[in-house]
Amino acid sequence: MRLFLVDTLTAVVFFTCVAALSELFVAGMPPAAVLFTRLVMVPVIVCTGRPYGWWRDVVFARVRPNSALASTLTDIAAFLAFQVPVYGLTLLAAGASLAQISAALGAAAVLMVLLSRPYGLLLNAARRLAGARPGAAAP
Repeated sequence: MRLFLVDTLTAVVFFTCVAALSELFVAGMPPAAVLFTRLVMVPVIVCTGRPYGWWRDVVFARVRPNSALASTLTDIAAFLAFQVPVYGLTLLAAGASLAQISAALGAAAVLMVLLSRPYGLLLNAARRLAGARPGAAAP
């Protein structure tokens, strides 16, 4: 239960902050639209926070990276393998065309590569602070 709470709250805080800043300053959305979008996305993040934490634990346990570079690459691979399909399915459910989904996934993948290691490090720190230990080997 502790891992569920830590992984979920960490995901909600991290992705809400990052996405809100992007929507405000990159996309130029008005604050009210950003707030609405972030509120709509909270259930999606809640549904994927712990499953991603579990997936990341499994990937790290199998790969067993032995350097900072290897850990970074493992975080990138785990994040892309989990988040790209989730985002693609979310876009599909929202009615996007396959061309739109392809374009959005391509652009999002670049951002995902940049966010994967900072998120992984934050998740590790939050787990340590909360005394939550993953079932698989800790990254």
